[in-house]
Amino acid sequence: MRNVDALVCVVDDDVSIRESVRGLLRAEGLRVETYGSADDFLARSRGEPPGCLVLDVELPGLSGLQLQRELFRSEPHIPIVFLTGHGDISMSVRAIKAGAFEFLTKPFDPEELLDAVQESLLTREYGGHRSKDQSSAQSNEIVGIGGGYRTLIKQISMVAPTDSTVLIEGETGTGKELVAREIHKLSRRKEQALVRVNCASIPKELYESEFFGHARGAFTGAIKDRMGRFEAANGGTLFLDEIGEIPLELQSKLLRALQEKQFERVGEERTRRVDVRVVAATNRDLKAEVAAGRFREDLYYRLNVFPVRVSPLRDRREDIPMLAKYFVELLAKEMKCTKPRLTEAGVIRLQEYDWPGNIRELRNVIERATILARGKVLEFDLPTTTTEAPALPSPRSLNQDKAEPEFMTEPEIQRRERENLRVVLNKTGWKVGGPSGAAELLGVKPTTLISRIKKMGLSRDAATR
Repeated sequence: MRNVDALVCVVDDDVSIRESVRGLLRAEGLRVETYGSADDFLARSRGEPPGCLVLDVELPGLSGLQLQRELFRSEPHIPIVFLTGHGDISMSVRAIKAGAFEFLTKPFDPEELLDAVQESLLTREYGGHRSKDQSSAQSNEIVGIGGGYRTLIKQISMVAPTDSTVLIEGETGTGKELVAREIHKLSRRKEQALVRVNCASIPKELYESEFFGHARGAFTGAIKDRMGRFEAANGGTLFLDEIGEIPLELQSKLLRALQEKQFERVGEERTRRVDVRVVAATNRDLKAEVAAGRFREDLYYRLNVFPVRVSPLRDRREDIPMLAKYFVELLAKEMKCTKPRLTEAGVIRLQEYDWPGNIRELRNVIERATILARGKVLEFDLPTTTTEAPALPSPRSLNQDKAEPEFMTEPEIQRRERENLRVVLNKTGWKVGGPSGAAELLGVKPTTLISRIKKMGLSRDAATR
């Protein structure tokens, strides 16, 4: 466990729980102080602030939730792990909206509690736990509290200081570009350029020129020498977004550039060398693409040095309260309008939806609601999901390694996504692009949505039968 010298304070009126948690944490080398009430904790001498607070909800006198609010005014940086035998959805939502790091129920799993404390200490050190003044800061845009979020933060913190190639996998709208930016920001190359290439937007005949540059006269229209993206990123980071869209016949040249860190401009024989750290992202299952013969196996293994998987929002429901709060504050500032009120009922409504467009769709929904609210209560007009979703899945389950890929491979998940997409398309009259189209509603590109519709075998005629 990291931060073995960190101080953890335990507040619980049950002596057996206090002693059990104390022994568990001390066995990991942590320093522990225990208190029987919130008032006892507040009366402690103002010395070293705890690195983490393990807090019961039901306490004599001041409750755990009231102590949380009190601490948020004076010491907002202390991560709180709630430990309670009275957990329910509404209480969890209130605690998480107020900034709780974790919400566990008694009888607790010792390993689960240790993981929560460890991750809270790691996240505080890393800077992921946000104070009320930081919640809308642009310097740290990755928001969350759950197991999936904490695993992502841990992976970023481990790989960022290295020069290893990173492959970020995840569905459209999950924030893969934010992850790439965070990796660059925490790397030794942070003072140099982060150069982004959208591999899906480059015409096939211009790939080589875009990546490696060209010499004057190399082809019709090449009126002067041009530097490619590899050269532009020299000393910094090259972010290859939507890497799975590169045509198969061009992948060998990319592989050589990645392996040897050298290339030639189109129409030029001189070999140029670069010092570039590569981060790639894809919403495709590249293993399946390799098996189908659409992606080179050697290129896949060259990219997949350190894989980072970004979970879809439907698997991160416990992060939705914090994400919603973040977007409300951010959008109110961007729009220069009065901040509307986010209610508990509104948060629960957001948690019940399956979010096929992920975080991008959530942002768009909150933006529309902010415009309509005019500074009052936010109301969310969302399609009704076809299956009942759990309001707060266990952070523990989200933190476990999965043997199967998270892309739509399981029949049940495929069915749910297909039905959710059908609801959105019916709502827009099967209008995909343009204002009020399904792509805008879901927060995805029209071309991406069209591809998804074809992949799922959806058609308007079938929908109206």
